[in-house]
Amino acid sequence: MTRRAIVFHGTGAGPGACWYGWLAGRLRERGWEVEVPHHPGTNVEPVATFLPRVLAAHAFDADTVLVGHSGGAALLLALLEHLGRSGVAVAHAVLVAGYHRPPGAAREPVLQEGYDWALVRRGARELTFLNSVRDPYGCDAQQGLEMLGHLGGTLVVRPEGHFGDADDPCSELPLLERLLL
Repeated sequence: MTRRAIVFHGTGAGPGACWYGWLAGRLRERGWEVEVPHHPGTNVEPVATFLPRVLAAHAFDADTVLVGHSGGAALLLALLEHLGRSGVAVAHAVLVAGYHRPPGAAREPVLQEGYDWALVRRGARELTFLNSVRDPYGCDAQQGLEMLGHLGGTLVVRPEGHFGDADDPCSELPLLERLLL
């Protein structure tokens, strides 16, 4: 069985940002197939029109591991809800600096109006949330705790900030690697 991972970047980022390439390299060294796609519409286009293109661009099955950072993590909620509705469950979904409600005053097109939490939960056999007590954008431990309450899984809370942004590039994230292996 070959494990596959798809790493979804955050808002305004791309495959070369923060720890994405580092994680992909570490997983490939262990024999994983890894995609780090560029989806510039993340949190720019409404998720209802953006999600079908994401679904068409990738294959999802029981050997797939999904990793999303920030806006990419929020995208995973809609993606998992769709998979749960279709009867597909990925092996593991990790939401890094994830959120399910607007973390600030800005509009968040990546979020749905609401979620069918049972369907989201059905979309992954294992769920992990990695949030920070010091996230400057509001993708914080409270958001992680709320998602944990809706979905179960595992919540890891750290003091690291946003786990990668312009002010904190975070080129490696060893904790994430350990959570996946």
